Amino acid sequence: MKKIGVILSGCGVYDGSEIHEATLTLLAIVRSGAQAVCFAPDKRQFDVVDHLSGEAMGESRNVLIESARIARGDVRPLASAQAQELDALIVPGGFGAAKNLSNFATQGAACEVDANLKALAQAMHQAGKPLGFMCIAPAMLPKIFDFPLRITIGTDIDTAEVLEEMGAEHVPCPVDDIVVDEDNKVVTTPAYMLAQNIAEAAEGIEKLVARVLVLAE
Repeated sequence: MKKIGVILSGCGVYDGSEIHEATLTLLAIVRSGAQAVCFAPDKRQFDVVDHLSGEAMGESRNVLIESARIARGDVRPLASAQAQELDALIVPGGFGAAKNLSNFATQGAACEVDANLKALAQAMHQAGKPLGFMCIAPAMLPKIFDFPLRITIGTDIDTAEVLEEMGAEHVPCPVDDIVVDEDNKVVTTPAYMLAQNIAEAAEGIEKLVARVLVLAE
């Protein structure tokens, strides 16, 4: 059975993993006959947001503990992840990707990526194993790799321009499709960068998981 690493970044679209994207990813992996192995950084979140009002809250939360809400407790510290134990790696979106897995939300093109995620993704690539990034998570790819990749975050022109400034080749993509960099085994999809509901998000996410598993053969 293939083991697919899933990197979570908290719990909730505004300050962690986008819950629909994470859940759809886990569901698609299991339905494909593979096993999802969840990881998250064991560190303080960038911020905590009230998802009812959208306002910041004066709290401090841990990314790993919050991610455990999505993984039903079955999540490991990202620092413990090893490329040799996994067949592929998938990173759902949500602002946690831009706040907790990186600082893209505040630094844009000058952002840095969590060191453990960067090392894991590079090790996976060096081993010829595929990567899937969705929603805003693909914005981290130009900082993980020092060569250009064909990626998408959908059709948002401003974000696409930032990614190209960072060295990526951005490919416009509808919500129900994926962009595949075949040479580097990297698959991306817009998900909630474009999706208006969970059904729309599911179409691209399911295609991403399916392609990642094919590339893992």
